Amino acid sequence: MNFFSTLHMFACKTTSPLIPLRRGTKGDVGFGSFPRSSVETRGSDGARVCIPTGDRGNERRLGAFHAANAILALFMIATLIAGCGAPAGNAAAPADGAAPQEAAAPADGAAPAADKKLVIGLMPKLVGIEYFNATEKGARKAAAELGVELVYDGPQTADVTLQAQMVDTWVTKQIDAIAIAPNDPDAIAVALKKARKRGVKVLSWDADCQKDSRDFFVNQCTAESVAHTLVDVMARNAGENAKYLILTGTLTAANQNLWIDFMERYTREKYPNMVNLSETPKASEEDQALATQVTTDSLKAYPGLQGIYAITSVALPGAAEALRKANAQDRVFLTGLTVPSVMREHVSQGIVKEFVLWNPEDLGYLCIHAAVAAVKGELQPGDGTFKAGRLGEVTIKGDEVILGDPLIFTKDNIGQYNF
Repeated sequence: MNFFSTLHMFACKTTSPLIPLRRGTKGDVGFGSFPRSSVETRGSDGARVCIPTGDRGNERRLGAFHAANAILALFMIATLIAGCGAPAGNAAAPADGAAPQEAAAPADGAAPAADKKLVIGLMPKLVGIEYFNATEKGARKAAAELGVELVYDGPQTADVTLQAQMVDTWVTKQIDAIAIAPNDPDAIAVALKKARKRGVKVLSWDADCQKDSRDFFVNQCTAESVAHTLVDVMARNAGENAKYLILTGTLTAANQNLWIDFMERYTREKYPNMVNLSETPKASEEDQALATQVTTDSLKAYPGLQGIYAITSVALPGAAEALRKANAQDRVFLTGLTVPSVMREHVSQGIVKEFVLWNPEDLGYLCIHAAVAAVKGELQPGDGTFKAGRLGEVTIKGDEVILGDPLIFTKDNIGQYNF
């Protein structure tokens, strides 16, 4: 019960059932038959009542009523003055121990509060392989520099269903941004779109997804540059009339399919006498042992085979092992994409002479910088360049953030890289 309710009850109890209207005076015809020395009142039922002024009890009750009403009026005036003087939008502080009201969720695209530590989720296609281990290393360096929390996790196998489940879990934990290397650009789209509707910034990396399911694509290199570099390496070593086949990871991997498409176009344009012996790429399912088996089978099935592109980080070492076992390195040239750390022995033995990649540590590092900038509203499509820590100015092409150009690794330079 507040103060005003209490005061009102006091006034009612000291005067009820009489409500004073006015005091009578000698000759006042308005009182009719009431005594001149009296007070006219109305009871709680509305009937007119006359109280003789000589009744001291009634006089005391009337005095108490007037005093109570005077105090009530003063407090009402003071409250009005205080309310008019208070600044608009200034809410009263909660009492000690009272829970503060929850802040409203920021509007879509709004920058987070300055004192909030950002949480960035980085999801590879799968965990436990050297390529993605290297990207995690770079990502953790960037997170430490920027003072953000990094959540790095992914499925044990290249399973897009598990990726979608993990995305849903991250969204419920109110993560600020998700950077994902999708195993299937279409199957992951629903989960990513739901995340964006909840205000989460979504970036793809290593492989792209549907454009309307993400904000940016952090691309290690342009697909054309990867494809052209691989084909030039093959032509230089296996010859411009080489018969080849392609060993990929999964048939749904967007980045690998895009590379293959550009590889075939570029081959037709620049090396028209080169022949692909299998229109459908051979799949290794991101399994190194399976890559070894598929390569072994292909050496037997295609006796005229002269070159193999193994375009995933586990397919290339797997294929190299198959060539070593078959002692086929002199008749079949092998190249592809992987990290130097898993190829040192194969290169030193001459099984693989040249292969291609980019710096995966730098890719992970760039992902975190791009994600943080996107959350803060500092990264916009078509900016031209973007400053990403120790990487300096990085190119932005539309909604793609591009790390740089591919690297070619040989026995002469492989020792310079520690990833």
